[in-house]
Amino acid sequence: MAAKRALPKAKSDNVFGQRRKRSKMLRAGLYSRVSTNDQQTLAMQNRAMREYATRRGWTIALQVREVNSGAAKREAREKLLEAARRREIDVVLVWRLDRWGRSVTDLLTTLQELEHLAVGFVSLTEALDLTTPAGRAMAGLLAIFSEFEREVLRERTRAGLAYARQNSKQLGRPVTAALHAAEVRKLHRTGVSKSEIARRLNIGRTSVRRILA
Repeated sequence: MAAKRALPKAKSDNVFGQRRKRSKMLRAGLYSRVSTNDQQTLAMQNRAMREYATRRGWTIALQVREVNSGAAKREAREKLLEAARRREIDVVLVWRLDRWGRSVTDLLTTLQELEHLAVGFVSLTEALDLTTPAGRAMAGLLAIFSEFEREVLRERTRAGLAYARQNSKQLGRPVTAALHAAEVRKLHRTGVSKSEIARRLNIGRTSVRRILA
């Protein structure tokens, strides 16, 4: 009797009795930023990020770019964050951490918001992937560095105030305009205009109006 030919088993979606979850295609938001004097790297950043997203099987839902200094307001970044808040993207992809955050504190604040929104974050240069356990551990280290940065600033402020007190220096804003209060009122009573009073006493017109209020 001829042996029965074994038929290939159809692939099952069940794994150990549980249905296998189909992988979701993530929607990526790409962010690139360069300084005014470094615009030639913008194309390189965009190409590298698009290639990475393709390798991961992500759909590029949004791509924004900025050309400004580090201190300038980052409107394109805010646009990407707004997309995250509207649940229009699942992961943010950047070229480098300093392209995204102004400081350690700013970086951590935005990463915490993305985490709260269940939106991933990946930085190519540092190989930081907050969609993985190792990446989330790295975010914990960033929190430590952020607190360290704040403590250094507080310590510097306290040291500066202590030094000023030891050297009998006046703290706070100068009171130059207040020293002229009596003269300001006297000139005003004689009919001198506020702008003229400011010119004669070499103080601001806002200070004159404040004294006469």
